[in-house]
Amino acid sequence: MAFIDEIKNRAREDIKTIVLPESNDDRTLNATEEVLKQGFAKIILIGNRDSILTRAQELNLNKLKDAEIVDPNTSDRYNEFVNKFYELRKNKGMTEEKAKEFMHDYTYFGMMMVKEGYADGLVSGAVHSTSDTLRPALQILKTAPGTKLVSAFFMMIVPNCEYGENGVFLFSDSGLNENPDSDALSEIAISSSKSFKLLTGKDPKIAMLSYSTHGSAKSELTEKVINATNLVKEKAPELLVDGELQLDAAIIPEVAEYKAKGSPLKGQANVLIFPDLNAGNIGYKLVQRLAKAEAYGPLCQGIARPVNDLSRGCSSKDIEGVIAITAVQAQEQDKINF
Repeated sequence: MAFIDEIKNRAREDIKTIVLPESNDDRTLNATEEVLKQGFAKIILIGNRDSILTRAQELNLNKLKDAEIVDPNTSDRYNEFVNKFYELRKNKGMTEEKAKEFMHDYTYFGMMMVKEGYADGLVSGAVHSTSDTLRPALQILKTAPGTKLVSAFFMMIVPNCEYGENGVFLFSDSGLNENPDSDALSEIAISSSKSFKLLTGKDPKIAMLSYSTHGSAKSELTEKVINATNLVKEKAPELLVDGELQLDAAIIPEVAEYKAKGSPLKGQANVLIFPDLNAGNIGYKLVQRLAKAEAYGPLCQGIARPVNDLSRGCSSKDIEGVIAITAVQAQEQDKINF
């Protein structure tokens, strides 16, 4: 069974409610229609009810009427959210007047719905930047307990691929941290290992990527990755990790045999940790476009409740997949809180 189909089946086991604040985008409406048809999540759309339903009719989206539609301008929760947001942020200079303005913003209002338990997670980013999605998440939901760093990853599903986990990879950080130092890179690797295990059920095999393999080159860039690898081993000795590794030595057993002889990964990595955001972002887009891979993300790790970003080049099918992943993350969050 395909990766995303397995995720949808898991989401159906305990239906979660996901907020979509970008109701003025057709891709969001099309994704909502499919999610409701397939029955793996409940959806809350933030926006004007008449505008949404009119556009749904124009697009022949008959199931969309089953979504909950919430308009901040008419919601009976508006004043409650204004007061609570003001209390959350008053030590940061927030005023009641500013709080009123923020609660007219669909993403901020949606984030408050998650904060107050009216929804289980939020997906945004089809028409907003990553910062527009993560800023309200961090202001309202905060980071998860024990988290040192919020990071972003992509689940990459490569067709007809024998590498990784039968073509399934996690790429990180491919969406948020520009130039993490060794400690941050180690935290990204540890968080990514947990995300991979959660979403696939398989054991993570982590490659710390570089342009060098086991000392074939030496520079500040390679030293950063070597130090990060050592920190992962110290912090989480149970994890299978190796670095620094070139990409081919990380995922191709035959190459690993002569480039990285003795590597515990044996060329079978399924979690790829990139040294900086340039490499991570370029890498996922190359695989997505040239290998025609499915790319779900940027998915966030380290926020107190599930919030996931989208690439602005995403399709409605991408949004549909990220909603399913967010629902599964919410299931796991409930287990932790319980």
